[in-house]
Amino acid sequence: MNTKNTQRRSGVNSGRPLSGNKARRPFRDSKGSSKSRTSSRRPHSGGGRSGGAKRGGGRKMPTFNPAQFINKNPRQIEEVAFVAKNTFADFGLDARILEILAPMGIHSPSPIQDQIIPHAMQGSDVVGLAETGTGKTAAFLLPLIQKTINEPKREHMTLILAPTRELALQIQDELRKLSKGLRLFSTVCVGGMPLRPQLQSLARLNHFVIGTPGRVMDLIKRGAIKPERLTTAVLDEADRMLDMGFIHDMKTILSQLPKDRHTLFFSATMAKETEKLVHDFLKNPVVISVKKKDVSQSIEQDIVPYAAHDKFNKLCTLLSQDGFKRVIIFGEMKHSVQKLAEELFAHGIPAESIHGNKSHAQRQRALKRLKDGNVRVLVATDVAARGIHVDDVTHVINYDLPQTFDDYVHRIGRTGRGDKFGKALTFVPESLL
Repeated sequence: MNTKNTQRRSGVNSGRPLSGNKARRPFRDSKGSSKSRTSSRRPHSGGGRSGGAKRGGGRKMPTFNPAQFINKNPRQIEEVAFVAKNTFADFGLDARILEILAPMGIHSPSPIQDQIIPHAMQGSDVVGLAETGTGKTAAFLLPLIQKTINEPKREHMTLILAPTRELALQIQDELRKLSKGLRLFSTVCVGGMPLRPQLQSLARLNHFVIGTPGRVMDLIKRGAIKPERLTTAVLDEADRMLDMGFIHDMKTILSQLPKDRHTLFFSATMAKETEKLVHDFLKNPVVISVKKKDVSQSIEQDIVPYAAHDKFNKLCTLLSQDGFKRVIIFGEMKHSVQKLAEELFAHGIPAESIHGNKSHAQRQRALKRLKDGNVRVLVATDVAARGIHVDDVTHVINYDLPQTFDDYVHRIGRTGRGDKFGKALTFVPESLL
């Protein structure tokens, strides 16, 4: 990537060039030394293990400074109202699209939409540094819907890669809303769902294929997805896909797409591995950075010291208190998350769990039960930290320590959303205090 060609636009941190690892904030230990992630495999960081303990393979676990989890004086952030430079009509969107936006309550572009849509409409490759909740999904869907309906024979075909099945389904849901009545067709291709219906759907006309890298790679090998027919690629939450170990699949998929494709790349952070992916697969991209408010400022944060023998009892005591009305508890390992949910249920605390070993239907049921108020506790691995939105979460509990500061921010960001306050509690072994 030639950063000299990076175009800059005025706005919220717009046009910032790539900056290596500066966007990723590692934890620091009590001596101030930096601890960064070196592998997508994560050590278990709770259940009585201390921060400096070694796992079976001899890997030393990160040591955490407990002060990072304390903020007892959250404050409402006074945000300066954003004034868009464009209206949706200025982008050259079809009148039918504009008629769809108004009833959805979308009247003015968000910062990322205001800056990215013009470049995407022109066919420029784009890197969007943005988090969930900034409006980035519409920022890439609107110009791609327009490009598709502009094709005389509707031959424009887009591949959208997402880290989780939940996010893939949310993208499809927004696509359907934004393209209502335009006769655009899409297929979601994700693991944890039956393969045959996806194969059958891919045999028909599709303008958008939305999927997770593993399942998309499998379908390419089966010949169900023809990479040479894909004219546009979108990588949403690319940093999360890298964290989950999809780097090989992502590279393989992108390398099989046409060289003259249009590529849109979205990530919350820009670590070296992410930047290398951009350099290898995007052509002189425009870089747009839009960051939300510092989520930690609207969330009361504190630690819960524990000894190995009393960790679970402390959790039960907390959940018995008033105010813990809708709680998400984060654990590190799939089996420990499942076991914790079962133990809570056995102790009279209605709880559900979501993790990688559960089918799509099971995960959706668990999420729905939390949203509907049938349970008040959801125990989850980090798969729930991104791409899942539940309103009015009163508390986030880090039962196991997160691996990086980014993971911590994404976890606690499930509460204190919008103009509301939230509370986040992190269990820390007494040996680290």
